[in-house]
Amino acid sequence: MTEKRKNKQAKRPLVPRLRFPEFRGAGEWEEKTLGALSTVVRGGSPRPIDGYLTKAADGLNWLKIGDVDKEAKYVAKTEEKVRPEALNKTRVVSPGDLILSNSMSFGRPYLMKIKSCIHDGWIAITKPSELVSREYLYYLIFSPTSQSYFLNNAAGSGVLNLNAEIIRALPVAFPSSLEQQKIADCLSCLDDLIAAETQKLDTLKAHQKGLMQQLFPREEEAVPRLRFPEFLDAGEWERLSLSTQVNLISGLHLAPDEYADTGEVPYFTGPSDFSNELTSVKKWTIRSENSGRTGDILITVKGNGVGELLYLILDGVAIGRQLMAVRPSKAYGKFVFHFLATQRKLLIALASGNLIPGLSRGDILGLKAFIPKYDEQQKIADCLSSIDDLITAQCQKIDILKIHKKGLMQQLFPALDEVPA
Repeated sequence: MTEKRKNKQAKRPLVPRLRFPEFRGAGEWEEKTLGALSTVVRGGSPRPIDGYLTKAADGLNWLKIGDVDKEAKYVAKTEEKVRPEALNKTRVVSPGDLILSNSMSFGRPYLMKIKSCIHDGWIAITKPSELVSREYLYYLIFSPTSQSYFLNNAAGSGVLNLNAEIIRALPVAFPSSLEQQKIADCLSCLDDLIAAETQKLDTLKAHQKGLMQQLFPREEEAVPRLRFPEFLDAGEWERLSLSTQVNLISGLHLAPDEYADTGEVPYFTGPSDFSNELTSVKKWTIRSENSGRTGDILITVKGNGVGELLYLILDGVAIGRQLMAVRPSKAYGKFVFHFLATQRKLLIALASGNLIPGLSRGDILGLKAFIPKYDEQQKIADCLSSIDDLITAQCQKIDILKIHKKGLMQQLFPALDEVPA
């Protein structure tokens, strides 16, 4: 960058691209570092921690990284407590304080609603200046600009980490308290809307789960508790091995030089690849042996996602060894998909019980299932699939709201490259 261009950039007004009408003539924002506007300190972990954990009434809240809901804004509870003797070996935060993780999914802020001791994987932001509100700071730290700053400045050759010094140096641009409140209120309303839509999603999932429990017979029962009227007199379901209803195609490992980010055939190696959208496919190959095809059910047979499923709409998807393709031969495909979904806990138990963790062909083909006539299978599957469609639509609605929020945050806060040096 030339000196002339640097000078030109240095004179750029410190204002966001999007401003509420009543503040458009309010002038430039101020800028200070987070360390100049608050106290930034690292949490502390008494060791050995097992020696400090307690269930006694005088125990103090003990917040670990794994205790928080990654989608939440507030921390309102902890899973464990520590003895008061831990106080001189840890850090206490109070309601209204901000915390963020310093490693792994670092930089994600949370607002405390409770008093708690915090693990040394947390950084606390306390005692904010009167120049900035806590809610405003929360959203500024959560903004794409601040998150990019953390990512660009994190240290570590493997797992990236933040330290208090990096966080103290975070540039904080801020307007008047009234404008801060307006920004925080706007984003908070959007958070409330996302939370409401997420609750609707959870309700749909709970409804589907309850239906599945009633539309499929309980163990050792030959008829379900809930049956469509036209099948009430259709008799008992037939108990069969899954092997009589499906074929099973094992995955095939491809060497790194056999796939790339472009190609002719999608290549799925695990549940993280599951998608029926070609635009979402990350790995491609030119080989088509051991492929799943439209109507197959892909099932994860190894790794943390054992039992995770995808009803495949794409045709011709190469699959790795972590996956198998269940191909219905007699049963209705989506009925098999929903049946396997009811067996997730059993599949996980079977996988963990094997000498080499994972599901064998025998584990899957040997599953016992009560099977109704084909037209009843179709009725059940279509009912559950209609709820799947509602769940998918609701997920998309939430994703759109999150994208809208991210876009708003990019415009409501000045980007670092728009901030004078």
